[in-house]
Amino acid sequence: MARRLSLKISVAGVRGIVGESLTPQLVTSYAAAFGTYCGAGPVLIGSDTRPSREMVKHAAIAGLLSVGCTPVDVGIVPVPALQFHVRKTGAFGAICISASHNPIEWNALKFIGPDGIVLRPNQSEELTDLYHQGFYPRVTAAEIAETRLDHTVLSAHREAVIALIDAEHVRRRGFRIVADCTNGAASLAMPEFLRALGCEVIELNTDMDEPFPRNPEPLPENIGGLCTLVRESGADMGIALDADADRLALVNELGEPLGEDCTIALAARHYLKRRKSPIVVNVSTSRIVDDVAAEQGCAVYRTRVGEIHVVKKMIEVGAEIGGEHNGGVILREVNPCRDSFVGMALLLESLAEEGRTLSELRGLLPHYATVKAKVECLPREVAPYLRALQQLFAGEQMDTTDGLTVLWPDRWLQARPSNTEPVLRITAEAPTEHEAEVLVREALDCIKPTL
Repeated sequence: MARRLSLKISVAGVRGIVGESLTPQLVTSYAAAFGTYCGAGPVLIGSDTRPSREMVKHAAIAGLLSVGCTPVDVGIVPVPALQFHVRKTGAFGAICISASHNPIEWNALKFIGPDGIVLRPNQSEELTDLYHQGFYPRVTAAEIAETRLDHTVLSAHREAVIALIDAEHVRRRGFRIVADCTNGAASLAMPEFLRALGCEVIELNTDMDEPFPRNPEPLPENIGGLCTLVRESGADMGIALDADADRLALVNELGEPLGEDCTIALAARHYLKRRKSPIVVNVSTSRIVDDVAAEQGCAVYRTRVGEIHVVKKMIEVGAEIGGEHNGGVILREVNPCRDSFVGMALLLESLAEEGRTLSELRGLLPHYATVKAKVECLPREVAPYLRALQQLFAGEQMDTTDGLTVLWPDRWLQARPSNTEPVLRITAEAPTEHEAEVLVREALDCIKPTL
């Protein structure tokens, strides 16, 4: 495809299609730049299960060794566990090798600072400048360190998350759960975590030696197999993760997907009942969160899409909980990042305390319909698209925090460039699916003449 853009550099890291734009040379140079940025010390390296992981990992290790760092190979681990381990061990930083929800032909480098937080926008820009300058202080042969191994990541993270909740109460409920890990980074960690909480686990797609059996993004249209198995097994719920396990999607006991927006809403509802706090979400998150926060008298702050933007705002306003529309829950007392295990823990504790089914718990929240579309989009095309939409909706309330969001009292429409793919994302939320579809269609018809 002539228009295809297969390298994406953003606050989400460096993503590309392996063999096309994500080359060993690029990986080695970026890792050397990151090692220079961090300083000569231990740098953790973890990955998901993509078949390209060994090539990318060894290229990254070579770059780190060349500038005097000590790579610490932690193997295949969920990215929240890796971020937790950076702080626990005092590492100088970490590289997560995973393209998250992107298809299997993609891979990526996600850079994490010594505080366990992904690089802030200014830090990411400094790293990219360093990469483009191409000058790194290489060490001599005698100064090259040895790569170390660390196999304690999963247990340390699991214990920290379980300590957050009343684990005995959860164990007494004896939940039956279908766990769909898309053969990704949590294929070992998620079943172990749930069993540690007394759950009977029915494993689905937990073979790390096999390719992704579905699109790794845990959207309702991608987890039909999970929904079917929940119904057939009589499970209390199904849980689906993406490849690096920072996104959490839920399926109720009837085999119905709740949609990723419900994850942060349910987690926030439970947490805010026991501890009042502002909540921070991105501009693409459902207004269900606003309703949940209002019920508890808590303020809501919105940011650009991207984990780091949410985390920065949480620190700024003193919020303990936050998250994103993609199923990411952030709880600062455990981990300053999207952590699917924290989301699972809060949800299980909520179900145990209230004695409800997941469908009953969801029924306590308002219902809105969300419709999404995306248009292939080069960076230079974003501004003309957004200008066309501004003209179409002239006179309406607009928010330009991230792309363009048009706001009405009971609905909203948004167009924004993706951080992880070369596309423009179009999203609408309204009281009914038809009303949301109408908004999306208006937006698509508006930008078609510019395509």
